[in-house]
Amino acid sequence: MNEKLHWGFLSTADINKALIEPLRTSRRNTLIAVASRDPQKARAYAQQHKIPRSYGSYADLLADPEVDVIYNPLPNHLHAEWTVKAIEAGKHVLCEKPLALSVEEVDAIAGAAARHGKVVSEALMYRSHPQTLNVRELIQNGKLGRVRLVRGSFSYPGTRPGNYRLDPAMGGGALWDVGVYPLSYARFALGSEPLEVFGQQVTGPSGVDESFVAQLRFPDDVFLQMDVSMARPYHVFMEFVGEEATLIVPRPFNPGPKEAIYLSRQGLTETIAIKGTGTYTGEVEAMADSILNGAPPAVSLSDSRATVAVIQALFASARTGKPVLLSSSA
Repeated sequence: MNEKLHWGFLSTADINKALIEPLRTSRRNTLIAVASRDPQKARAYAQQHKIPRSYGSYADLLADPEVDVIYNPLPNHLHAEWTVKAIEAGKHVLCEKPLALSVEEVDAIAGAAARHGKVVSEALMYRSHPQTLNVRELIQNGKLGRVRLVRGSFSYPGTRPGNYRLDPAMGGGALWDVGVYPLSYARFALGSEPLEVFGQQVTGPSGVDESFVAQLRFPDDVFLQMDVSMARPYHVFMEFVGEEATLIVPRPFNPGPKEAIYLSRQGLTETIAIKGTGTYTGEVEAMADSILNGAPPAVSLSDSRATVAVIQALFASARTGKPVLLSSSA
């Protein structure tokens, strides 16, 4: 393997920009290639961002023997297909959320990763930030008492016509796009999986869920209430309500170098200041830790599988108008 991990971008998606600087300043990672289905677009992108190599097809990028890690930011319905192709080409993969659109696709990814000995992780950038780890520690150590209720929200205004997020066949809709965040955050912080889910959606003209509201029951009668939307003003938070205290996280999903969370007990609120790197810096360094040092991925494939299983159950609930029970083997 190279002295530094050599990364390649599988497309010229806008989200790539978040990783360019963290890869450029890292001691263990470097960006060397980008691919597009349009050779001219790939060359222009590479020149603009000073990336040494460009490829006019995704397959050509995967064939580059010097690329160690692929970042996959393709539309949702292509995540599983191209992640498996990258693994089979001998690459580690950081794949944008959601990792896949079915548990069968996650299983195919996991099987390929096991056969080829490659690290694959879903790109939930908040997972590597000290704020997230601090929240989990506070909850797991009983600082709130027994947690009884979790609330989470992620909404933003509007998606432009032609965007894949408006296409049901491409894995569009609010639940796949941003529902992954409060769902995965709550499960990570609680350290448990939901037993039963109930969901309702507002369907837009294209057929995707523009807004989705859900309630999930966890063991010991802990409830998560979450709402996500592509059609409401920007609104993001996580809140954990315990029998002794309440914890509010104003910026849970993309925290910056300096953040604060708020612990309220008996009418008094304590501000807990947290320092950390940018979330995308943490994300690429976590991949390096896993590939070079054998550390567990920031988001395991079993974790991603559980997320997909819950989202599939929520859609089933919205279709039938009834709660859906989740089995331990889902």
